[in-house]
Amino acid sequence: MIKRIILIALFLSAQAQILLAQLPNIERIEPMNWWVGFKNQSLQLLVRGNKIADRSVSLNYPGVKLVSVQKVENPNYLFLNLQISSATKPGTFPILFSKSGERVMKYNYELKSRTNRTEGVTNKDLIYLIMPDRFANGDVSNDRVEGMKDMSLNRDSMYHRHGGDIQGIINKLPYLQDLGVTTLWLNPVLENNEYKTSYHGYANTENYQIDRRYGTNLLYKKLVDECHKRGMKMIKDLVHNHMGDQHFLFLDPPANNWFHQWPKYTGTTYKDQAIFDPYASKADQKLMTDGWFDKHMPDVDQDNPLVRNYITQSHIWWIEFAGLDGFRLDTYAYNDLNYMAEWAKAVTREFPKFTFFGETWVHGTANQVFFTEGRTANQPINTHLQGVTDFQTYFAINETLNGKFGWTDGVNKLYTVLASDYQYKDPTRNVLFLDNHDTDRFLSKVGEDYEKFKSGVILLLSLRGIPQLYYGTEVLMKNFANPDGKVREDFAGGWPNDQTDKFVAEGRNKKETEAFNFVKKLANYRKHNPVLQNGKLMQYVPENGMYVYFRYNDQKTVMVMMNTNDTAEKLDTKRFEERIGKLKTGVNIVTDERVALDVIEIPAKGTFILELQ
Repeated sequence: MIKRIILIALFLSAQAQILLAQLPNIERIEPMNWWVGFKNQSLQLLVRGNKIADRSVSLNYPGVKLVSVQKVENPNYLFLNLQISSATKPGTFPILFSKSGERVMKYNYELKSRTNRTEGVTNKDLIYLIMPDRFANGDVSNDRVEGMKDMSLNRDSMYHRHGGDIQGIINKLPYLQDLGVTTLWLNPVLENNEYKTSYHGYANTENYQIDRRYGTNLLYKKLVDECHKRGMKMIKDLVHNHMGDQHFLFLDPPANNWFHQWPKYTGTTYKDQAIFDPYASKADQKLMTDGWFDKHMPDVDQDNPLVRNYITQSHIWWIEFAGLDGFRLDTYAYNDLNYMAEWAKAVTREFPKFTFFGETWVHGTANQVFFTEGRTANQPINTHLQGVTDFQTYFAINETLNGKFGWTDGVNKLYTVLASDYQYKDPTRNVLFLDNHDTDRFLSKVGEDYEKFKSGVILLLSLRGIPQLYYGTEVLMKNFANPDGKVREDFAGGWPNDQTDKFVAEGRNKKETEAFNFVKKLANYRKHNPVLQNGKLMQYVPENGMYVYFRYNDQKTVMVMMNTNDTAEKLDTKRFEERIGKLKTGVNIVTDERVALDVIEIPAKGTFILELQ
């Protein structure tokens, strides 16, 4: 009897499986909604469901035309090409999926009114980079989410999740505003349902969903809205080049050409030179762009028009949905530059003031310039990339503070990099930084020398470009990126049971308080004085380890004097009469001390920043 019951149960289970296979559930349609009023009237919907390709599709809504239904190799996908006229009204309409003899399936699709009026991120701003999992935990209930592949929660491990989230960032907005921050850049917050190291966000497994351990799409939008209420902006970190290997598109791809396929795992060479080398082999170029960035990060095939549409539309969706102000583009050099140019034009067409900058971790100014807009360096294509993460200035600042003065060494490295700005269409759109989530923390990089630390902060906040501060730099967080998890530590005070709280004055020691106040004073001066935002820059050839430059406009002149020597030095300011003119004194922006402009003594490894009066 028991055997018979088991057999019946197995039969019924098998029949249920067969029946389920015959019912093509609509698992998802992406993008899940859209907006009327875009200049590009074409919209391509990805439809995923079990054997959905067996169904015919129809819709009926004024102003919306189903131009074509595109099938691919995998019967679990359809691509619907719609045209939305400029006269289309917001509203909801059913998309019908029909098959003879079976029930009609319906998806209610919504078209909304546009609301985003972004002004973009400019050199008026100060960007603050946050790794969300490591900044502040505002909601402990989402630290673990049942059913997700990475259930780790261990703050003692640099590879596990720690619990930081979007609510935690919302809670700390007053701190950031007080510091002088105007813009947030979060490491990627899309869902990363990977089995391990899912905390950093660079292997997304969803394109339209915030990671549930950070919060929800609506909470992310609330964060952006809260920033805007405070006069602050939001940058979203994007990855065009790859996805996580647990992404549904990789586990069940629409076609073989959605990802670059190799007979066995083949990683990129990380050699950007192959992209622009006039003598490069095709094989080297292919390895650079088509090789995988990591074993769990499959490289997307950007030659596929369906892939291009899917990625581009998801980015436009996020701008409009969340009200974003800018994008940071990860691993920019590894992408297909023709696609990136197409992408840039598509985004700018809909959001003319929207800004974006690409990560270009390359060596040499010419290498970096190659990826930027304007074809100023004989590039074969105009990428329309507005700016980059300025690694050349980053390298030069480190050499300035740690190297020995020489013809091309020490501060002459910085002088030369800035002198090479003629190659860019607009170098003021580059993003300057002292450290980030991939590099040694700045304090450690300068040997925990506080004078060097202050000099670096002055350079960051007074040179041309858009400055970016990495979370915790202002309270002297330190460590070397070996491995990179060591520079991604928790911000003390961001968790409910933390014994110390660096977010408040009483939680900082004397040196941390001094550093915080130093950054705050200079950041807020920059925030309220256009001369350090978009004023002109004039630099003088360094002499004897001394470097002087000016930022100036019609209203103000700021003079920066740097001594890179190990001993105090006296600087005769007569040489700089061209910019000083008849001005006799300067006020130290940090200390408020008034200084006579004749011979000024600058301490060893010290830097003064004066507003001339």
